Amino acid sequence: MTTGAAAEILGVALGCALVVGAIGLLVARLIRRRSLRWQLLLVATVAALGAYAGALAIAQLMFLSAHDLTVMTLVSSVSAVVATLVAAVVGRAVSGWSTVLHEQVRGLELGTPPRLDDRGPAELRALSAELADVQQRLESSRQRELWLEESRRELVSWVSHDLRTPLAGLRAMAEALEDGIAADPDRFHRQIRADVDRMAAMVDDLFELSRIHAGVLKLNPTTLALSDLVSEALAGAAPVATAHSIRIGGSVDAGLEVSADPAGLSRVLSNLLMNAIRHTPADGVVEVTGRRRGDAVELSVSDGCGGLRPGELQRVFDLGWQGDQARTRADGSLAQGAGLGLAIVKGIVEAHSGRVQVENVESTRGCRFSVLLPGLT
Repeated sequence: MTTGAAAEILGVALGCALVVGAIGLLVARLIRRRSLRWQLLLVATVAALGAYAGALAIAQLMFLSAHDLTVMTLVSSVSAVVATLVAAVVGRAVSGWSTVLHEQVRGLELGTPPRLDDRGPAELRALSAELADVQQRLESSRQRELWLEESRRELVSWVSHDLRTPLAGLRAMAEALEDGIAADPDRFHRQIRADVDRMAAMVDDLFELSRIHAGVLKLNPTTLALSDLVSEALAGAAPVATAHSIRIGGSVDAGLEVSADPAGLSRVLSNLLMNAIRHTPADGVVEVTGRRRGDAVELSVSDGCGGLRPGELQRVFDLGWQGDQARTRADGSLAQGAGLGLAIVKGIVEAHSGRVQVENVESTRGCRFSVLLPGLT
């Protein structure tokens, strides 16, 4: 084949392809808002018709016999039809895969269970997996938002209850003192001071929780000897324990140290001790232990509260939550607190990159609250 003939064939094929391509672009503009399957079908049709038109044009220029021209026409036509059919099938499949992805996107808003599509090309499967993961995370966030809203409502209800009672008592005592009918003014003054201190402590707890939830809790970690920390906490809780006829004690492995904020960890241990004393009956035992557990340090407080039900074990650290018997001690007296102490414990421990958990202890018919903190390396 001469160079001129090759150039002529190339020019004719290029011209036919450009004409068909221009028509294809015009059609593509007209159907640009249609389904993706039509776009894929158009691409395949343009490719097949471009080759078909070029082959027929070259055949005409070559002055083939009628028989040879018919053969080439039939072969080209079959190829074009098959290519179009294959494009239609592939387009239908792609449209189906995109429909599944569309349903997944809609599911992000509707809260339907995640649906993972394992069909289609790797890219669409990866996108489907990512959408399913996003949907699961959104559902978890939605459930957490509902849980937080429920916790807020419970907190407002319980704090209102815990504030209403002392406020009513303060009003009654103040009126009695004003009217001069108080039988023992000094006792009224002491009770007023105690109630004010209790409400001030409650406000302090609420402020501490707000700092924890806002992520602005400041920690100044330092190396602490756990035995010294436990001794100080036991000494501070001893008067309360003695007043309720409860024995407290503790043991810490020798040389056990932890890197933590002194004030924060003291608050954690104090809250756990007071919670244990509050829910342990008279003549009961509250015990604090510290030991190394793998690469972590475990600080646990055991009480004799009688144990928690499974549902209570899941909610004991929730904001403002109190169990059915939380307001009544084993000896029948009212327990103080608004259900904030354990929520504060969880917030401070998590701020130290640790975790806190609770479990029932059948041998002592009580609970064990365990705090796990990263050990020193």
